Amino acid sequence: MKKIMILCAVVIGFISFTAMQTDNKPEFKFEKETHDFGKIPQGKPVSYDFTFTNTGEEPLIISNIESSCGCTVPKYTTTPILKGEKGTITVTFNAAAVQPSFSKAVTIKSNARTPNKLLYIKGQVVAAL
Repeated sequence: MKKIMILCAVVIGFISFTAMQTDNKPEFKFEKETHDFGKIPQGKPVSYDFTFTNTGEEPLIISNIESSCGCTVPKYTTTPILKGEKGTITVTFNAAAVQPSFSKAVTIKSNARTPNKLLYIKGQVVAAL
């Protein structure tokens, strides 16, 4: 009986410790995760700033951001974002060809509770005047 009680105490302690570690991790809270540019002229780059807040306890560190194609270029805050502070990810899209519609994604890699996060841009490319 004593061994069972000790085993239960160890398991409960491990679960509690693990839960506390997860709660302290940084986390993104975006104002918006998808942006629709609407109609944009061909060959004219457009940009959008995705703003986020670190809602976790630890500093949020973005290690990399990957885009789904070369026409989409992300720039981001490279310094650690402390608890409650804001950061920005600017996504620039440059359409080389007229398209009925486009939808692109960028993947954020970080030390957040959700280590891989996706942001989306979309719109329609029209011929430049």
